[in-house]
Amino acid sequence: MGNVFRSRKKSFVKAIGWLFLVCGFLLSGFVSPARAQDGPETDGNEIEIWTTGGHGTNGSTQHTGVWTAGFRYGWVITAPHGPGLLRGRFEYAVDAVPVFVVFQPTNTAYGAAVNPFTLIWDFDTHGRVVPYIDLGGGVLLTNTQAPVGTSRINFTTAGAVGLHFLTGKMNWTADVRFMHISNAGLAALNPGFNTVQLRLGLGWFTHPHH
Repeated sequence: MGNVFRSRKKSFVKAIGWLFLVCGFLLSGFVSPARAQDGPETDGNEIEIWTTGGHGTNGSTQHTGVWTAGFRYGWVITAPHGPGLLRGRFEYAVDAVPVFVVFQPTNTAYGAAVNPFTLIWDFDTHGRVVPYIDLGGGVLLTNTQAPVGTSRINFTTAGAVGLHFLTGKMNWTADVRFMHISNAGLAALNPGFNTVQLRLGLGWFTHPHH
């Protein structure tokens, strides 16, 4: 059973990796007209594809793996505010997550999620590396219970610390995020589980026409 589980997980991760690369090449063909040479700008937008991988950290779920892939669309709402190193812009974003896989020791749960709100603070560094923090949440639907014996409907909350690497036409993003997943009492059993994930993204920022 363990070998089957590892083989299935490896095959799926490989397939998602290829999908991520293909999407990156497709994005590169559309990004040039979008004025993507710079970072976040007031009244501009963020467009990104991303993928994450991680594992559980608590109790029986510490051997549970998580792999996700999705799309982000964000709105940079404010001009820079704040003192010194804390100065930055506020951004609101929505994430669509068509791929959300939970690798459990007994089975694999396949699902999708939507995060209707993500609050982001993009630090105003005036450089090619832009740090950010974000906080968001949403709902997760899976084809089988996650964890086993609980519910197929779960809710997610997450926080992250990351970096945008501004490389010209396209930007790379990397962050470390903590995500809590639970059914919020929809089922009699609600142990919930915590995960630590590494997220990699590829996208660009658009800018308003002045």
